[in-house]
Amino acid sequence: MVPTAPSQPTIQNLLSETRRYPAPADFAAQANVDATWWDRAAADPVAFWEEQAGRLDWAEPWQTAHTWRPASTSDTGELSIPKAEWFAGGKLNVAVNCVDRHVASGNGDRVAFHFEGEPGDRRSISYAELQREVSKAANALTALGIEQGDRVVVYLPVIVETIVITLAIARIGAVHSLVFGGFSAEALRFRVEDTGAKLLVTSDGQYRRGTAVAVKEAADAAVAGVDSIEHVLVVRRTGEATPDIPWTDGRDVWWHESVGVASEIHEPEFFDAETPLFIMYTSGTTGKPKGLVHTSGGYLTHASWSHWAVFDAKPETDVYWCTADLAWVTAHTYVLYGPLSNGVTSVIYEGTPNTPHTARHFEIIERYGVTTYYTAPTLIRTFMTWFADGVPASYDLSSIRLLGTVGEAINPEAWVWFYENIGGGRAPIVDTWWQSETGAAVMAPLPGVSTLKPGSALRALPGLRTLVVDDDGVQVPRGSGGYLVIDGTYPGMARTVWGNPERYRDSYWARFATQGYYFSGDGAKYDDDGDIWLLGRVDDVINVSGHRLSTIEIESALVARAAVGEAGVVRVADATTGEAIAAFVIPSGVGGTDADASAALVAELRAHVTRVIGPIAKPRDIYLVPDVPKTRSGKIMRRLLEDIAAGRPLGDTSSLQDATVPARIAEIVAANAD
Repeated sequence: MVPTAPSQPTIQNLLSETRRYPAPADFAAQANVDATWWDRAAADPVAFWEEQAGRLDWAEPWQTAHTWRPASTSDTGELSIPKAEWFAGGKLNVAVNCVDRHVASGNGDRVAFHFEGEPGDRRSISYAELQREVSKAANALTALGIEQGDRVVVYLPVIVETIVITLAIARIGAVHSLVFGGFSAEALRFRVEDTGAKLLVTSDGQYRRGTAVAVKEAADAAVAGVDSIEHVLVVRRTGEATPDIPWTDGRDVWWHESVGVASEIHEPEFFDAETPLFIMYTSGTTGKPKGLVHTSGGYLTHASWSHWAVFDAKPETDVYWCTADLAWVTAHTYVLYGPLSNGVTSVIYEGTPNTPHTARHFEIIERYGVTTYYTAPTLIRTFMTWFADGVPASYDLSSIRLLGTVGEAINPEAWVWFYENIGGGRAPIVDTWWQSETGAAVMAPLPGVSTLKPGSALRALPGLRTLVVDDDGVQVPRGSGGYLVIDGTYPGMARTVWGNPERYRDSYWARFATQGYYFSGDGAKYDDDGDIWLLGRVDDVINVSGHRLSTIEIESALVARAAVGEAGVVRVADATTGEAIAAFVIPSGVGGTDADASAALVAELRAHVTRVIGPIAKPRDIYLVPDVPKTRSGKIMRRLLEDIAAGRPLGDTSSLQDATVPARIAEIVAANAD
């Protein structure tokens, strides 16, 4: 199809990034994937995914590789519910693919995880040890009455037990739903009730920013009066540091008295590829979270292959670290199922990046010889404010051979800082675009092939196809912006919304049902080469006097200034232009700490945005703030910034890294209004 001019206004293309970084010759020479993979996959995508499914161990082969029933309009005008299946009839066990098969192949002594606790406790667990622990947990789950199809909610921090119980749930064919340990009792209760969970797994307490915090009371509040809950399984994590833990006899069970004494021998069953594996809830500040259902065979195929290809996995030598909290989909795919299915050694860290000091991540990279470091742009921008002069020379990061980013689009200047300071100017960066809904990476560079462009995920991976379209679903010309869609289906995609298939249809398939496109909710643009650049959520687009502007590009312009460490841009109401731009800026240094310096910095930033983008993108309001509200998964919660700027009540803030940030920003906004 030849792109035509869009019939409706699209998101404007504001910035142009010209820096290029070809794949290093030595990296390309040993890379898992070369440039031929795109054409081979495009020739027959279903056959391509069958080949990747063949990387896994199947107890029984599939009968039907793929079926797809798209949303279509009936004679009565009703849009049907779409349905996809991959590898139906094939049987496998996800946990066996992630653990047992590596032990059986002679790699039981290989370290599966190096665990680093926030207080400094450490543990390394081999694949053989992990197999024994998962088997014990599977037997304990069965003893607690958990069967295939039952739902188990897991409310734990980033500890080894979280991985063990998650794999054990998968091993017995039950369905897990992990919940971020910082969520409120109310947020946890919603997920317990919505899934109809029989079991909640939690801990006595957690370590947060150097302090032991009790969480069992919040867990109890979440399950109080929930009829489906039969037991609460409790890990002793903080012990005497959080005394007087509430206890309900007959319901509550200690991990060490259940899992700890169970048999190390467990005979696995094998389940159909379309058996639900987990429910992942989208989180946000507005609206009811959606419980996205991911199934076993297709999801594991996509997770395993994309980890192997995008992160160039070398199981014999890699020490891989994805910094995401285990409750987020990033960690499901690229801490748990992707790396484990490939037999890789990983690092997990319980705490925050600045506990007890701001270089904790560098210390961990050096200690374990991390080779692949995958993190969020927001942390990279935070590092830029903490280490304006670069990473201290006292930390040896020379083991790193590959970097990755996830969570939201990365600003070009942050990309370059990451490349030069963490990657030593030698390690390629795989900037990945994907969503909870997609299950695994959809767009990303292939590190041994792609010429990298700071700020761009470039193009869809082999076996996948993404487009940028206008309101009518027509592909926009190069140099233009619009809506990012996925054309076709693929194994890792969510199959439905738990208990609400109509919401699945309406949220993702209704808008472009005629074309059969999945609507991502993101804005994007093509550059002149046809590569794709993310422009943020469509809901975050700012319409200034009819010009539809991307928050990401305005933020990138601000972050390009050395005086700025991070920026969050949102829309605010304006009587003249309809909407105007408000920018919340974190200064990178001491500049801006007094009134004169602050005024000078604000004037400089307005002039800079006008110069590099144009007057239409000049922020009406610039607030210098100590931080912006971010989730633990690394996303700026721009909706909260909008609410603060407008003086509206805030939505759910329980997923914030630091719940005190909105109040501090509100004080600054109020002071500027006086």
